[in-house]
Amino acid sequence: MGAKELTPGKRAPAFALEDKDGEIHKPTAQGYDYTVLFFYPKDNTPGCTLEAQAFTKDLLKFKRYGARLLGISGGDRGSKAAFCRKARLKTPLIADGDFKVAKKYGVYGPKSFMGRKYNGIFRVTFLLDKQGKLVHRFDDVDPRTHSKEVLQFIRTLRRPAKQ
Repeated sequence: MGAKELTPGKRAPAFALEDKDGEIHKPTAQGYDYTVLFFYPKDNTPGCTLEAQAFTKDLLKFKRYGARLLGISGGDRGSKAAFCRKARLKTPLIADGDFKVAKKYGVYGPKSFMGRKYNGIFRVTFLLDKQGKLVHRFDDVDPRTHSKEVLQFIRTLRRPAKQ
């Protein structure tokens, strides 16, 4: 199933991918009402760094609303570890080295930058519920403000969890 067929209420494609520490992550996790799955083009690039740092800054706010964050892009565990260390990220980042998950979600394809054409991951975020069904898709996001945009959307869905 590509993301074009992934509409609100439909189950998102399954996956099991490793983060920098070798921990396996899936689209849903016990104890969370939502998963914010943000696809980003590449580790250690300016826009991706801004986006991941903003999500890290808002990490506790997301948890308060019962949401967990997962960033996903190509690369491997080593690139995720280096990116987290360099940018001081606390948000879990998972490696989709062969882009199989990005392709399942329909966020991998032809791109161009400064006249160069290549295939890569599009900056798209999926908000999934605890059953792994799509609640909302965010396209054409601004990496500087996207974390706040997603957080505001979740706030419209529910009140914060009691602490």
